[in-house]
Amino acid sequence: MKNLNVALVRLLQFVVFALFTFIVLLYFGTLILLPLDIVVLITKMLHMLGIGTLFGAIVAVPVVAYCGKIVYGIPGLIQMIVENGIDLANTGKQRVEAFNKIAEAVK
Repeated sequence: MKNLNVALVRLLQFVVFALFTFIVLLYFGTLILLPLDIVVLITKMLHMLGIGTLFGAIVAVPVVAYCGKIVYGIPGLIQMIVENGIDLANTGKQRVEAFNKIAEAVK
C-alpha cells in the first residue's frame, strides 16, 4: 500500500511540474509572440484599407518596433515583467519540491 501511495504522490508531483512548466512557457512565449501578432494585425488592417500586404508588413514592423522602444523605455516595466515570470518558475519549483517531503512521510 505504501508503494501505491508513493506512486500517487509522484504522479501528482509530475502533474504539478508539467502544469507549472506549461504556464511558464506560455508566459514567456506570449512575450515573444505578442509583437509578431501585432504586426500581423496591422498588416491585415492595412490590407483591408486597400494597401498591399507586403507594403503593410513593411509599414507595420517599424511601427511595432517603435511601440516596443516606448515600452522598453518605461523605467522598471521590463524588469518587473521578467521578475514575474521568474517568480512563477520559482513558485513552481517550490511546489514540486514540497511533494518530496510528502513522499518521504508516506514511505
